[in-house]
Amino acid sequence: MEQNVGGFDRTARLVGGPIVALVGILGLLQFVPVGTAVGAALLAVGLVVFGTGVTQFCLLHRLLGINTCQR
Repeated sequence: MEQNVGGFDRTARLVGGPIVALVGILGLLQFVPVGTAVGAALLAVGLVVFGTGVTQFCLLHRLLGINTCQR
């Protein structure tokens, strides 16, 4: 897989992903009034966003021809 996520984009994913996932977990535990379905969705989105930051590969970026990785 060719890396296509870098710079500020990667940093935002590495910071924002866990925050979104945490809100999802808190929603599932009913500490945040967002509902179970929304909590599960937030958890999934947060994990995917964090994963794309770790691997530096985003399928959506590839499909759209976006590359924020400096070479």
